[in-house]
Amino acid sequence: MMTTTPDITIIGGGVIGMLTARAFNNAGVTVSIIDKSQLGQESSWAGGGILLPLYPWRQADAISYLAAHSLTLYPTLAEQLLSNTGIDPELTRSGMLITDNPDADKALAWCQQYNINHQAAALAQLKQLHRLCIQPLWLPEICHIRNPRLVKALRQDLCNRKIAIEEHTEVTGVRVADNRISAIKTNHGERTVGEVIIASGAWTGTLLQQLLHGLSINSLAIAPVRGQMLLYDTEPGLLTSMVLAGDSYLIPRRDGKILVGSTVEHVGFDKTTTEQAKTTLNEFALSVFPTLERYPLIKQWAGLRPGTQQGIPYITRHPELTNLSINAGHFRNGLILGPASAELMTDIVLANTPHINPEPYHITSPH
Repeated sequence: MMTTTPDITIIGGGVIGMLTARAFNNAGVTVSIIDKSQLGQESSWAGGGILLPLYPWRQADAISYLAAHSLTLYPTLAEQLLSNTGIDPELTRSGMLITDNPDADKALAWCQQYNINHQAAALAQLKQLHRLCIQPLWLPEICHIRNPRLVKALRQDLCNRKIAIEEHTEVTGVRVADNRISAIKTNHGERTVGEVIIASGAWTGTLLQQLLHGLSINSLAIAPVRGQMLLYDTEPGLLTSMVLAGDSYLIPRRDGKILVGSTVEHVGFDKTTTEQAKTTLNEFALSVFPTLERYPLIKQWAGLRPGTQQGIPYITRHPELTNLSINAGHFRNGLILGPASAELMTDIVLANTPHINPEPYHITSPH
């Protein structure tokens, strides 16, 4: 338990919370981070780690602004984490092959606007796939990161920085005085706070309802969206790039594992895996990359993404409580939007000039 009051208390220890804690620490302020379970063990661990929103030209500009900035931050972040912790988050520039682009003009315009290297797909790339492609697009510089290793590296980095980490600590209430949160109550006692940031992912909306029931803005439109994935055990180099085909994808890891994802299911806070999802994802994988028939399917899992209507996160001050902010609602894009979101949150709280216009992420903006 903290014996002194930190400048910043972050509730929620996923990738967004950990990156935010790291950003504030870089700015020279004291930080503590609280999680009801273990850091990074919800959607941060469960995702695929693609560092590009799926079909970003079909999504809101607010998502692209954050994604493009994060792409400039990730190489240094991965290098620093490896140097500081000895844990390699495996930032891998495998490139992404997008097989179906009926809106190719929009795709090319987006790539040009955000300086994304793009090419026509080579015949050799297409030959390994069993799919009729429509104006396929090759993005050779798109990376993926091995998110369980990223989570592990971030947690160790926070420990090395002597950032206070409180796991298995559930926030149960707050004390409010003069339009500020003066203290938070937890299952391990009560502590005073300076600034409070809620970064609780899919649980953010329900947590705000629990804590702020007396305020006019006491909830956000963030809902859990289940995503299920599969893992095949193959040989390194069997699949050389990520493949996005329709709404599903394949991701090759350095050790030969191939991830297949993912479902989008509105089933509340239910992380149960289903045979239906297993069948659907397996059929997709084998139809696109039949070579997988020779290799074992070794794992299935599910995570809960923090969904908003348009996938735009809240990165904002609360309008009624002067020391409360929110950094949540990143839907499927927490990993790619995380570094830029953490930087923006830090700039907002510390009253710095932000690199990104904060308006689209305000609490009252469309999300």
